[in-house]
Amino acid sequence: MTISSILESKVRAAASGFGAVDVNVQAANDTRFGDYQTNIAMVLAKQQKANPRQVAQQIIDKLDVADMCAPPEIAGAGFINFRLKPEWLAQHFASFLGDQRLGVPQPEQPKKIVIDFSSPNVAKPMHVGHIRSTILGDALARIASFVGHDVVRDNHIGDWGTQFGMLLVGWKTELDKAALAADPLGEMERIYKLISARCKEDPATLENARQELVKLQSGDAENLALWQEMQRLSQVQFDTIYGRLGVKFDVALGESFYNPQLKSVVEELRARGIATESEGALCVFSDGTTKPEEDPFLIKDKEGWRPNPALVQKSDGAANYTTTDLATLEYRLKTWSPDEIIYVTDGRQQLHFRQVFAIFRRWHADLAAKVRLAHVWFGSILGDDGKPFKTRSGETVKLAELLDEAEERALKIVTEKNAELPETDRREIARVVGLGAVKYADLVPNRQSDYIFSWDKMLSLQGNTAPYLQYSYVRIRSIFRKAAEQGVQFTSAGEIVLTEPAELTLAKKLLQFGEVVPQVLDDYRPNVLATYLYELASTFHSFFESCPVLKSEGATQSSRLALCDATARVLKQGLGLLGIEVPERM
Repeated sequence: MTISSILESKVRAAASGFGAVDVNVQAANDTRFGDYQTNIAMVLAKQQKANPRQVAQQIIDKLDVADMCAPPEIAGAGFINFRLKPEWLAQHFASFLGDQRLGVPQPEQPKKIVIDFSSPNVAKPMHVGHIRSTILGDALARIASFVGHDVVRDNHIGDWGTQFGMLLVGWKTELDKAALAADPLGEMERIYKLISARCKEDPATLENARQELVKLQSGDAENLALWQEMQRLSQVQFDTIYGRLGVKFDVALGESFYNPQLKSVVEELRARGIATESEGALCVFSDGTTKPEEDPFLIKDKEGWRPNPALVQKSDGAANYTTTDLATLEYRLKTWSPDEIIYVTDGRQQLHFRQVFAIFRRWHADLAAKVRLAHVWFGSILGDDGKPFKTRSGETVKLAELLDEAEERALKIVTEKNAELPETDRREIARVVGLGAVKYADLVPNRQSDYIFSWDKMLSLQGNTAPYLQYSYVRIRSIFRKAAEQGVQFTSAGEIVLTEPAELTLAKKLLQFGEVVPQVLDDYRPNVLATYLYELASTFHSFFESCPVLKSEGATQSSRLALCDATARVLKQGLGLLGIEVPERM
């Protein structure tokens, strides 16, 4: 059990006289007043219309924490503060050292969680816009799996739609086979842009593209074969990028997979009166059961609230993203019976998913009642000018080129610091450091915030960066190499003695790992874990400066080595949960 959960159970027992209560104990923000604190007295006082400090005292009078804490104290309006006893902390830390899960508790009720992330488009190179969804989704999947949930990683690939009519025209009339062999995605992007531009100027080209699309959708053998080749070539690129990033999927079903279900989805929505005809199209309007400010089918302007319907079938009979997402949602629920489905996309799709979820609840109320639907949205990546991150020429930054540059920049830094290392070693370190820097820079901000892409900042060995955390790990590993050279034998089963303030502070921080990791899933924020790891690394460096490790002796040396080992394990595991590797040397 984590320290917070132990204290929560004790506080719950002490407060049972007030009835059933939801107790939350968390690490104190200001350790001058204690290690942990709870605001339960203020919550109960509000319910009981009582004095919160008096309620706090009533709870303290019944608390049984003498074995682990100094007498609890009341602070401010009614906070109850707990200060851990060093001897109890040492015992608890000793058990932590032998835990392969590093204090992360198993969930009482493991969930089945489907995570939809990345979602690149066929026939287009993956670009900088795919970074956040891919990295954030992968981190959430890793963390949920480690906590103990059953995770399905689903890559909803864009492989259907009007763009394929243009691609087919371009493939048949403008394709450069040599260019296709050298750079398949680049060539497909070229012909798409070429035909797309022509369609805007030439009605004949637009009609030709429409006919090619109709043939594809009707099952024309030639067009199907070309479309499948586009998919195959695209998947090669996807697999290469995902391989570099260490990202894996359990399912990769394109939009085309759900195409056969779209007609029945529309018909069901129409039959149940959920979708109604409007100007030749089928739309879903507000049903009036939700407050206007919370209703995704209403929008407010200077004249008041007006309809903001969701389109599920265009006037020409074609379906759209909303229809496809409804079919996808139905498939996922019927196939996996998940407890939770998480969609990781940018913030521009907030209204879309609010409408999709609302439609689905009206369409399948029984299924929707059993699942938590979450749209985990994120902000944009910006350049130094505060505008969306682009190349100097104004083009979209291709993801493969970005990763190449990350590794090359990291290689330059590694070479400057360790020129004597063999090139293969330097390149491997550069790979780990460069890719880790890109991932961490994306995960460390609040996901809903925009952030400025800065090579200098993300590759710095100082501050809240991946290289700083990786260096912290490497520094600890070097301690054990020196210990081995000096004949010092370390075993984590030795006696733990924590007396110095820096030792106690580090031990407490390490024991918070089991509390922090599950918190990430409460609101899908990996930055909570990133911030913790940075604080842990900073705490370790303070400990290392004030508490000699190899120059100490006996139980003190053994305990300090145990603190070092535990810090390295937590840093490696924590970074791993964010999809970031650690090198043994830098």
